[in-house]
Amino acid sequence: MATGFHEVRFPLRLALGTSGGPVRRTDIVSLSNGRENRNRRWRDARRHYDAGSGIKSIGDLYAVLEFFEARAGQLYGFRFRDPLDFKSCVPGGAVSGHDQVIGAGDGVSAVFQLVKTYGDAGGVTVREIAKPVLGTVLVSVGGVLAAPADFTVDAASGRVTFLASKIPADGAAVKAGFEFDVPVRFDTDRIDVDLGQFQAGRIPTIPLVEIKP
Repeated sequence: MATGFHEVRFPLRLALGTSGGPVRRTDIVSLSNGRENRNRRWRDARRHYDAGSGIKSIGDLYAVLEFFEARAGQLYGFRFRDPLDFKSCVPGGAVSGHDQVIGAGDGVSAVFQLVKTYGDAGGVTVREIAKPVLGTVLVSVGGVLAAPADFTVDAASGRVTFLASKIPADGAAVKAGFEFDVPVRFDTDRIDVDLGQFQAGRIPTIPLVEIKP
């Protein structure tokens, strides 16, 4: 059976209590003069989470088991809301159509990929956003907020498509604001449940890992 992706979200009440975040892979070679050579093995970070830390009751545990079975373990990916990083702005801020630069108009291109940029004076990383939350995406062109009827959003890919009559003019900055989920899968085909240990305070480990949907 082919692998795939289910456009469903991991239970939000459990996601809010999870732990984890971005992971990078770097090769470091120590040289004889005491210096190092460092090489980035992954272009992008890959996020890892432990959903077990969000489980507070037997009802929560059952909800995860039910969700795990519906995804057939590791077979199907799904949406997950990172409790810290799920907006185009800072966590406590309000989404704005001016949050993130997603491109520049050329008078011809109608499709723009949602992205989020992380950066400072030392460096910049651009992250592709493939799973925006419908109803939260705001877009501006040349500093002017676009009407919702001027564009469509593909929630399965993160692409914004302007109507033919609303294609951004040459040189116009195209920006967007949005909420988004992370595409993940279970990083195990087995969940061990010991209710005796659970009631004594031991929380099961339920690993999740980011995927490319």
